[in-house]
Amino acid sequence: MRRGVGELNGQGEVVGGVILMRFGENALNLINRVKAKLDELRPSLPPGVEIVETYDRSDLIHRAVASLTSSLTEEMFVVSFVIFIFLLHIPSSFIPIITIPTAVLLSFIPMQLTGVTSNIMSLGGIAVAIGALVDGAIVVVENCHKRIEEWQDGGRQGDYREVMIHAIQEVGRPTFFSLLIIAVSFLPVFGLTGQEGRLFRPLALTKTLAMALAAFLAITLDPAIRLLFTRLEDFSFRPRFLCRITNMILVGKVEKEEAHPISRFLFRVYNPVCHAVLRWPRTVIVGAIVCVLVSIPIYFTLGSEFMPPMQEGSILYMPTTFPGLSVTEATRILQIQDRLILSVPEVKSAFGKAGRFESSTDPAPFSMVETIIVL
Repeated sequence: MRRGVGELNGQGEVVGGVILMRFGENALNLINRVKAKLDELRPSLPPGVEIVETYDRSDLIHRAVASLTSSLTEEMFVVSFVIFIFLLHIPSSFIPIITIPTAVLLSFIPMQLTGVTSNIMSLGGIAVAIGALVDGAIVVVENCHKRIEEWQDGGRQGDYREVMIHAIQEVGRPTFFSLLIIAVSFLPVFGLTGQEGRLFRPLALTKTLAMALAAFLAITLDPAIRLLFTRLEDFSFRPRFLCRITNMILVGKVEKEEAHPISRFLFRVYNPVCHAVLRWPRTVIVGAIVCVLVSIPIYFTLGSEFMPPMQEGSILYMPTTFPGLSVTEATRILQIQDRLILSVPEVKSAFGKAGRFESSTDPAPFSMVETIIVL
């Protein structure tokens, strides 16, 4: 008794196969092993028989990793550029370039130890944490610059390194605990059960790990980088051209915040608002309460479930027909359907299936059609 039929690209009936993965298995490793096995089998196939991949999940995994890499690179350059624009100090821009990838790379160590694989949700947790990974480094940079300004105005009394160490110690503890507070904010997610727990627990775990490591780096690696890349006296060595380049990159004068053109503009915008808030605090509080009350009706229109949309690059099309469909009619409908789908220029392949495989995991009747459309 035939339980299903497969069709590819409107060309006629084909034999289809599905790879089942054990629970908790690494999908990418499994796919690579399956591909290696298929490469071994291809030379032994009869003439006219070929194996065609109709859906490969590894492409989605690789693009997810590429998305994280892109976000990581953009974050490093944007934060470095902003720090440089506001401080006009090249050495300070190196701190986020080193801190962000270090925190991300170190977060993979506990992931490996806890058995969390690199999937959409776990990598998404790291991507969510990227924006806050450099908060500690930025606070350290700003406080060091403020203390160096005071040291320069005071006649450069003492060693500037001692001034920097004291500045780092001032903000080290509050920076560390502020990052830990952000890290523990996702701990309630670990209390989720069922589908929500399986879906979001890897995201919460990787974000918490990344933030905890960033808090650790804020009091260990960041101060060391700050002392290494901040020099207030020129280097002197040969050759001279290399010495000049080194001084330009690693030695920079710390400018006053009040003398910076961007800061002066922001002060002019911020100060009136700040004074107005301090002058009429009750009005500000009442305005905030009104904003919260106005948002209550909007809150009740929100759904109780959350599933972020994902543009995977492939579509699962599942139309249904009347019950009692014959194998012959199902094959004819599939062939016409796939031929029409393949006529769309954006479609690469269309693999349709009616019925079910020889597996209890797929209890589908002939009236249920599943078509994997790869774009």
